[in-house]
Amino acid sequence: MNLKAQIPNLITLLNLLSGVLGILWVLEGQLLFGAYFVLLSAGFDFLDGFAARILKVQSEIGKELDSLADVVSFGVLPGIILYTLTKSQTESQILPYFTLIVPLFSAYRLAKFNLDTRQSDRFLGLPTPANALLLSSLPHLAVYWPQLAPWLTSPVAGVLIAWAASFLLVSELPLIALKFKNGRLSDNAFRYALLASGAFFLAWMQLAGLPLVILSYLALSILEQALPKK
Repeated sequence: MNLKAQIPNLITLLNLLSGVLGILWVLEGQLLFGAYFVLLSAGFDFLDGFAARILKVQSEIGKELDSLADVVSFGVLPGIILYTLTKSQTESQILPYFTLIVPLFSAYRLAKFNLDTRQSDRFLGLPTPANALLLSSLPHLAVYWPQLAPWLTSPVAGVLIAWAASFLLVSELPLIALKFKNGRLSDNAFRYALLASGAFFLAWMQLAGLPLVILSYLALSILEQALPKK
């Protein structure tokens, strides 16, 4: 066995482990910890691809393993967070289950992404890590802004957010990818704006700012598409 070739796969498995641990913590009532495990998984998700490129050991099994780990960390975990949050706010035995559309559409999104050759320089639809960060940080936003808590934590809102997020996952909406071909401001204005807004919201609100970062991401992507091309 080529041990060097297994390093990215080991990092991918840490992504999966982080997602599983996040699910366990959320099911034990530690809802706010879900976002920390999503962030940890996102870190491992970045590192496995980086390691594979640096070590020049990209492989088909690594690609498949990465998708399987992402289904858990960026699909099942945020789905469980929304399910748990919704269930805690309603006596309905049925309504919370409608939030589980998130892992279903996340899995579909990942399979679609693996086969779609159009997403080399920008994404079509909301990437699963971004969606997971959005959903997992909603409890933090509710704590940070108590005025929003009654709306954010209402069972109807939980279901609507789950379905809206799932639609964005599989939509054809072109979204910015942070892939810089050069450093020129004219070619990367919206990428720099995204980085600046992300840094601002995270410095101001910490994890509670993640939903605003993702909303800025969507808004900037839509604005970039709406403006006439040079």
